[in-house]
Amino acid sequence: MMVAARRANVFLWLEGLAAVALVAAIVTTWSVYGGSGAPDNLLPTIQVSGLLMATLVPAMMLLVLIGRRLALRRAAGSTARLHVRLVFFFSMVAAVPTLLVAGFAAFLFQSGVDFWFSDQSRGLMENANALAKNYYDTNQRQVEQYSVVMASDMRDILARVPITDPDFPDFYAYQAQAREISESAVLQRMPDGSFRTAAALNLSKDNSPLAFSRAALARLDRGELAVVIGSPTRIEALVPIDAQSGVYLYNARTTEETMFNSWSRAQSIVTAYNRLTGSARTLQLRFNIALVAVSLLLVGLAIWFGLRFADRQVEPLTDLVGAARKVGQGNFALRLEGRTGADEIGLLNRAFNRMTAQLEKQTQALVSANRQIDDRRAFTEAVLESVTAGVVSVDAEARITLMNSSAQALLAPALAPALTGQALRTVSPEIARVIAEGKERAVITHAKGNELLTLAVKVAPGTSGHVITFEDITRQLLDQRQAAWSDVARRIAHEIKNPLTPIQLATERLKRRYRTQVVDADRELFDDLTSTIVRQVGDLRTMVDEFSSFARLPKPVFRDEDALDLVRQAVFLQEVAHQGIAFSVDSTDLSDREVRCDRHQFGQAMTNVLKNAVEAVEARAGEGKGAVAGTIAVCVRDAGEAIIVTIEDNGIGLPANPERIIEPYVTTRDKGTGLGLAIVNKIVDEHGGDMSFASAPSGGTRVTLRFARNPKPLEGGTP
Repeated sequence: MMVAARRANVFLWLEGLAAVALVAAIVTTWSVYGGSGAPDNLLPTIQVSGLLMATLVPAMMLLVLIGRRLALRRAAGSTARLHVRLVFFFSMVAAVPTLLVAGFAAFLFQSGVDFWFSDQSRGLMENANALAKNYYDTNQRQVEQYSVVMASDMRDILARVPITDPDFPDFYAYQAQAREISESAVLQRMPDGSFRTAAALNLSKDNSPLAFSRAALARLDRGELAVVIGSPTRIEALVPIDAQSGVYLYNARTTEETMFNSWSRAQSIVTAYNRLTGSARTLQLRFNIALVAVSLLLVGLAIWFGLRFADRQVEPLTDLVGAARKVGQGNFALRLEGRTGADEIGLLNRAFNRMTAQLEKQTQALVSANRQIDDRRAFTEAVLESVTAGVVSVDAEARITLMNSSAQALLAPALAPALTGQALRTVSPEIARVIAEGKERAVITHAKGNELLTLAVKVAPGTSGHVITFEDITRQLLDQRQAAWSDVARRIAHEIKNPLTPIQLATERLKRRYRTQVVDADRELFDDLTSTIVRQVGDLRTMVDEFSSFARLPKPVFRDEDALDLVRQAVFLQEVAHQGIAFSVDSTDLSDREVRCDRHQFGQAMTNVLKNAVEAVEARAGEGKGAVAGTIAVCVRDAGEAIIVTIEDNGIGLPANPERIIEPYVTTRDKGTGLGLAIVNKIVDEHGGDMSFASAPSGGTRVTLRFARNPKPLEGGTP
């Protein structure tokens, strides 16, 4: 029950209920003592005692609950059951006798008051007052009835006799005297709403029928037959004689009549008795207030003594509870310096100090072990982050639990922060397939955006899953293929280049020696055949030169050059040779034009890319893909430690496998050798940059070349 009460916060509800009950009791007491219902009645004994107890009980209850809250607060937020029990005990010891004494005192005092203000005296006064009031009310009704009848008679008289007739005052006086009317007046309502007195009878100096008529006219306009108002000096009435003509009759009966004497005497008796009764009720209220104040003071003193006594008895336990909380928060060096004698508190303090000493020793050992574990983990993480190979750890359900930065960069750099916890198959289905097939080693391909990577994967079992390591061998394979093709190119160039010169010389000698001996009919054929041999030998020599250039590309000689000037020279050569294509160079985003490069190789790379762009534009025109004029736009811009050159055309676009176009001997043209872009890629690579391809918005191709401003020279190169 205590746990349920604590969870439901019953004591807070009790405080609120006590506060509401106290406010209701105070409001009820105030309304009973000072209400307008019966202010002249002396409150009965039971009611006074009930109001006193109704105020004291919630007030004492609220005071006890406040004492409980103070006990909890003084106990530093602990449960403080002993505090609460002591305070409750002292409160009850003081509250119960105080309630009994206060109730008995209120009952005794009220009994004495009732002896002096009995119901018989009150009844006699009330009967006399009621008789006088009824008599006064009877006169009011009589004045109202007489005024209505008199207005009817005056209406008939005025219909026959004008108000200016000499006999009209006699008729008027007769009507008033016959009905015991002391004062009367005939009033005329003017068009502007004001009144004027047409005729008056016995009006006194202190009487103003016009003011009374203006106040009563609104009620007559609402449809009332007559308006009668009584006061201690006179009873006044206003009735219409002719409402349409604005003629009204004012009548009044003053204190000169006999009925006012008895009414005045009754009112004076009531006033005197009410004064006495009001004094008695004031005494009742003061006595109750004094009883409430003294009772609450006694209970408050008891609660104060209970709190002081509880502090002295429970303070050591409270200190122990606070110390236990601090130990629970990790302060194992805490020691209690309170009582350590032979009593129970001292025994408990000594045991607490021994416990904290043992906890401190064990905690230091744990902290040292955790520090070593943290150091090892940091070392392992540093090693994982420093290796270039990707490392991924997955659980038994193939969900990613750990991934180093190299793996994030290779698999999904855009989703790197959110990869932990995801299934491996959503990030790399190929690696997940290797684990599912139970393989320990495999070579797979992985699509990273528009780039296709080749990964060498190793799978090792872990404590609760697998540890996967993989390396990007795409560049390694490309270098191996380029090295193999370079060897092939060198061999082909060596084997083909030797017989080309004798073939060409022999053909030219045959042409000079035997052309004159050939008959005229076969001379043209002879010239075509020898020219074809010479031309094909030239084409073979060009192909062999490209093979030789790819196989033995010289080491770059780095010097400080103007990048924009080199780009413009390459564009100018192509612009002169292909005037049907619109070339443009944009360098608005280039602030620093200096770059360290090999001037010849830089120009060769630009020339090869521009030639490919020209051929793509001409191929589109040859295929009839629209009547759009050929355009080639070159943009040179800054990129921090590098310069980026972008060449964009509106040609036929990228081939089906754009990732292979930089491989040697891969070409999309009939007479191409497939070495142009391979040479460009090699030049850009030796200049510390890279090359990428993308589709242009116009449908063509966008080639991006990035050159480092200060590339590191390769071994054997000239710095």
